[in-house]
Amino acid sequence: MKRIITTTVINQSGVLNRVTGLLMKRQFNIESISVGHTEQPGMSKMTFVVNVEDERKIEQLLKQLQKQIDVIKVNDITDKAMVMRELALVKVATIPAVRSEIYSIVEPFRATVIDMSKSATTFQVTGDPEKIEAFIDLMKPYGIKELTRTGVSAFVRENQKVPTNHVSIL
Repeated sequence: MKRIITTTVINQSGVLNRVTGLLMKRQFNIESISVGHTEQPGMSKMTFVVNVEDERKIEQLLKQLQKQIDVIKVNDITDKAMVMRELALVKVATIPAVRSEIYSIVEPFRATVIDMSKSATTFQVTGDPEKIEAFIDLMKPYGIKELTRTGVSAFVRENQKVPTNHVSIL
């Protein structure tokens, strides 16, 4: 089973190495990792997608991550309502005879052209990992020349309940 774990850390040298080392020692396979600055200066957020075969191991992992130096907060957000995105750059062979066909496939994915040559077009596509996989699968028959993915970035959605004492002014 895949789990999505976020950690908020102090942006110090070696923190990524310590966290990934802990995952490696516990034999978790990291499928995806993304790290970036947060709204707080000096803080970063790491988002991991890991495979977990034994659900009991995840609770132990979360506790051990929380004990790490420079780790401020750890969350398993797999079962929560969340916003999750990934970015992929996909370079596809685009000979003139099939360009319009490829563009008609690309349009529903809202992918954008970020580079073009006589023989290839590079598309940028963002969305959840399933959307990225579907886009890649549709591009394979045309010849993917190069592909890179950022890894998942995610966080929990805010509660969106409307206040009960809300007064509407017309």
